[in-house]
Amino acid sequence: MRKKSLYFGLFMMLGFFMACKEDALPKPTAQLRLDYQMANYMDFDSPCPFNFDYNTDTKVKVKEDCAVTIEYPKMKATVYLTYRKVNNNIDILLKDAQKLTYEHVIKADDIVETPFINTKDKVYGMFYQVGGNAASNTQFYLTDSIQHFVTGSVYFYSKPNFDSIMPASSYIKDDMQTLMETMRWKK
Repeated sequence: MRKKSLYFGLFMMLGFFMACKEDALPKPTAQLRLDYQMANYMDFDSPCPFNFDYNTDTKVKVKEDCAVTIEYPKMKATVYLTYRKVNNNIDILLKDAQKLTYEHVIKADDIVETPFINTKDKVYGMFYQVGGNAASNTQFYLTDSIQHFVTGSVYFYSKPNFDSIMPASSYIKDDMQTLMETMRWKK
């Protein structure tokens, strides 16, 4: 009899502990929310044959050959601008700019081209948005077709993972579009 009451007691205690246990629920995946303040733009009067507006939260550096870097320290990204003079080589410059963009086609989901035309300031070009985990997801080129040719691309200091960098990428894309829209050639 004693054995039966011992087994019954153990059975009840085990049932009590199991009944009080909460069901395990999976935790929802956390997503980092990155909000950036509204951009303020200022004219960049460069020593090069062009000017443009830039985001005041960035650091702009110019090398002697008019290679410009626009650094985003908070986002760990840099926009690289390269300047070339046009000397009857516009076809080669255009092919090189397009080749640079389409080298990302291996990792890209898609590439969206948006033509840019500013007849008032004689600035023409193409804006590229590269979808997916490409190394550079925003690129462009600008030219007057006679003297000046500028290419631009953004690179992040991390392994390409578009889902992770999407808010920063979108913010910088807007800055690059502003740069294109405000580009002016010096006379």
